[in-house]
Amino acid sequence: MLEKIQETADYLKQRIPTSPKTGIILGTGLGNLVTQLTETTEIPYETIPNFPVSTVEGHSGKLIVGKLGGKDVLAMQGRFHYYEGYDMKQVTFPVRVMYALGIRTLLVSNASGGMNPGFEIGDLMLITDHINLFPEHPLRGKNHKELGTRFPDMSEAYSKELLAKAKEVAARNSIKVVEGVYVGTTGPTFETPAEYRYFRIIGGDAVGMSTVPEVIVANHAGMRVFGMSIITDLGVPGKIVEVTHEEVQEIGNKVQPLMTKIMMEMVE
Repeated sequence: MLEKIQETADYLKQRIPTSPKTGIILGTGLGNLVTQLTETTEIPYETIPNFPVSTVEGHSGKLIVGKLGGKDVLAMQGRFHYYEGYDMKQVTFPVRVMYALGIRTLLVSNASGGMNPGFEIGDLMLITDHINLFPEHPLRGKNHKELGTRFPDMSEAYSKELLAKAKEVAARNSIKVVEGVYVGTTGPTFETPAEYRYFRIIGGDAVGMSTVPEVIVANHAGMRVFGMSIITDLGVPGKIVEVTHEEVQEIGNKVQPLMTKIMMEMVE
């Protein structure tokens, strides 16, 4: 694993003209943030040694380096999911490579279903914490001390400092944001009404099929993490309707300019 991380990092170092300290992972329907990048270098996933390939519609599958808010960033336009058949080491491999490239702050985004009755479709939720319901843990197996400690602390998985900064940016730009706990599940099915009730009972505000493994590995490596969810459907009793992946993408596309504004000013 260490050799693969280094091989991939060495390949990318030869093709990345800058040394970004901030990484961004963009989820379903949220890839257009990269249109705000300038001085870009694009590297398709399929050309990167040891990299998985994104198979989900709405995930372009490109690593893009450029400037956002005047700062150098590295963005993943499309991520990898457990439900695609990848194991957790593969799902989180890009985060390991990011750290090897010098990334120390990670911004993650996703589309999710809201269980909090106070949420509305199109809300931006700042992630304060998460609940991991994936059946495989990304740190299971041999621990390489070069990558992090055997038992990493998760008491502040999402940086309070970055959370406060996001709220400041949102208030300054009159952007409505909500806060909540993200529940990570395998997918690829959307949730049943009973599952929505269960996730709410155990403390969740929103649920999705990504993010948690990446955040665990980022914390294992010692990165600061900020996470944001776009609420694309509701799992609130009386408000549950049939949902499709295309509708999730459509809502993500409508709201992502607000998410982009927050992330851009945070990076700046």
